[in-house]
Amino acid sequence: MPDPRMTLPTRAVLRTLLEHPSREFYGLELCAAAGLASGTIHPILARLESLGWLRSRWEDLDPHEAGRPRRRYYSLTSDGAVQAHRALTQADARVARLGALRPGLAGGQS
Repeated sequence: MPDPRMTLPTRAVLRTLLEHPSREFYGLELCAAAGLASGTIHPILARLESLGWLRSRWEDLDPHEAGRPRRRYYSLTSDGAVQAHRALTQADARVARLGALRPGLAGGQS
């Protein structure tokens, strides 16, 4: 299965998850940590889960008792952590090559 498009938001989500690869994050927590809106992050999480890079689960909670909706928790799979690291390394290498070819782009010096 092909890698997801490595957009800046996708890379931000993967970097956040890789900071604590065994931790579960709920959606809004990931939004805050990655600096992204929920409308941006949830499609990314769905794509990563469909690739098998993430697993998710709904918390076991009665929303009425808790006074809030249930949270959906996401965590990297073992293979997902390996694939995420590889994909980020490749994306970073592409950006570095672009910066070398076009010094005014991709954070290169002009």
